[in-house]
Amino acid sequence: MILHGYWRSGTSYRTRIALNLKGLAYQTAPVDLRAGEQKSDAYLALNSQGLVPALETDDGLVLTQSPAILEWLEEIHPDPALLPSNPADRAVVRAMAALIGCDIHPLNNLRVLKAVRDLGADQAGVDAWAGRWILDGFAALEALVVRHGEGWCFGGAPTLADCYLIPQLYSARRFNVDLTAFPRLLEIEMRAELHPAFIAAHPDNQPDAD
Repeated sequence: MILHGYWRSGTSYRTRIALNLKGLAYQTAPVDLRAGEQKSDAYLALNSQGLVPALETDDGLVLTQSPAILEWLEEIHPDPALLPSNPADRAVVRAMAALIGCDIHPLNNLRVLKAVRDLGADQAGVDAWAGRWILDGFAALEALVVRHGEGWCFGGAPTLADCYLIPQLYSARRFNVDLTAFPRLLEIEMRAELHPAFIAAHPDNQPDAD
């Protein structure tokens, strides 16, 4: 498989984590968002939306949108499972993931922050914008982890929710967000820092990192 992504992209990061947790081999094809490579003719031929990531599978499929990619990985490579077996528990994990993927991350991705800057915000204003949505979302997620977590977001093993959480914590620090109000999320982060799948997926460990 070939993963087209950007080293610091949260969506690429979460996809790398899932691939690593599944123990799947893949090649990395860097797409430099700052240089606009996502809008090149070659990349648009893979992903007409011009966003990362895109995953080329071994049988010739091109998958886009990280939630769809992660769900595909779970269906095609079910072991180890990143969703619980019980339907109600699966819904909880999916809700945790969506809390980040739908309600936090889209408001602090590159193109939205560019629009915020275009409206006149300086870096402090950008940080305040991103931090507002991160803090609101993390407060809700912290409560869910208190209820359902046993070392990870849900239960005692990594799930799709953790694939979403760790990149968002990384992003939060880029925007100087104070995370002291979220001890359970920080405990998960500390555990991830020792886990080979998360270590290998970290932005600093990517070939295009600078």
